[in-house]
Amino acid sequence: MLIKGADWLVTGASALAKKHNVSDLVIGLTIVSFGTSAPELVVNTVASINHHSDIVFGNILGSNVVNLFFILGVAGLIYPITVHSNTVWKEIPVSVLAVVVLLMLSNGFLMTGVNVLSRIDGTILLTFFAGFLYYIYIQMKTDRLDSGEENVKQMTNLKIWVLIIIGLAGLVAGGKLVVDNAIKIATLMGVSEKIIGLTIVAIGTSLPELMTSVVAALKKNSDIAIGNVIGSNIFNIFFILGVSSMINPVQFNPSFNTELYLLAGGTLVLFIAMFTGGRKKLDRWEGAVLLGIYLLYIGWLIAGEL
Repeated sequence: MLIKGADWLVTGASALAKKHNVSDLVIGLTIVSFGTSAPELVVNTVASINHHSDIVFGNILGSNVVNLFFILGVAGLIYPITVHSNTVWKEIPVSVLAVVVLLMLSNGFLMTGVNVLSRIDGTILLTFFAGFLYYIYIQMKTDRLDSGEENVKQMTNLKIWVLIIIGLAGLVAGGKLVVDNAIKIATLMGVSEKIIGLTIVAIGTSLPELMTSVVAALKKNSDIAIGNVIGSNIFNIFFILGVSSMINPVQFNPSFNTELYLLAGGTLVLFIAMFTGGRKKLDRWEGAVLLGIYLLYIGWLIAGEL
C-alpha cells in the first residue's frame, strides 16, 4: 500500500507539475519529495497521537539516514549523479541547518532545557519549513523563466486527481498498518521501539524514496534523484516533526543524538563530495562510501541490541 500509494501519488503530482512547466529539480524538491515522505507523515501522525515518542523520532531520523547514506549510495552506484549548482550551495546547506536546529531544539538548548520537542519547538520548525517553501517558490519562478518548452505526455485532470487521491488513501492505510505492526513486533521480540523505528519503520517508509531515486538514476535524471532525497530530509525534519510535536509534545531520547551527529556529518561529507572527483557530481566511489557507512551503522545498531 505504501509503495503503490506513493507511486500513484508521485505520478499524478508530477504530471500536474509538468502541466505548469515546472523544472525537474523543483519537482524533485517539492512534489516528489513531499509525496514520497507522505508515509513518514502518516506514520508519525499515528505514533504522535498514541504517544509513541521513540517511533516518532526513530522513524524520521532513521528515514533520513536511509535517504542520505543508503538511497543516495545506491543511486550513485547505479549512475554518477550530476548535481545542480543550487543544490550544492543552497539545498544541501539547508539540510545541514535542519539537523542543527533539531539538535538544539530537542536537547533543550534554546528554551526549555528539557529533552522534549514542545509545541513551541514545533512552531519554530514549521516556520523554517515556510521559509524553505518560499525559497522553492522563488526558485520555481526562476526555473520557469529559464526553461524552454518540453514535450511531455499529458494526462487528463481526472486521471491526475484519481491517482493523487487513491495514492493518498493507500499511504494512510499502509502507514497505520506499519505503525500498529511495528509496535507488535517490538513487543513480541523484546526489541526497543527506538530500534524498530530506526530500522523496520524507517526502511519501510523510505521505500518510496528508494524506488523513486533508483528509477531516476536508471533514467539518468540526476535532479529528481538527489532532489527527492535532499527535499525529503528537509521535509521530514521541518514539516513532519513540526506537525508531530504540534499534535503532542514529543519526548526526546538523548541516545538519538548519535543519529543527529551522523546526519550532520554525512550531509557535510556529501557537500565536500561535490568538490572531489567529478566536480558537482556524486561519483560511484563516493556512492560506495555512503553505502558502506550505512552498512556499518546498521551493524552497530544490531550489535547494540545483542
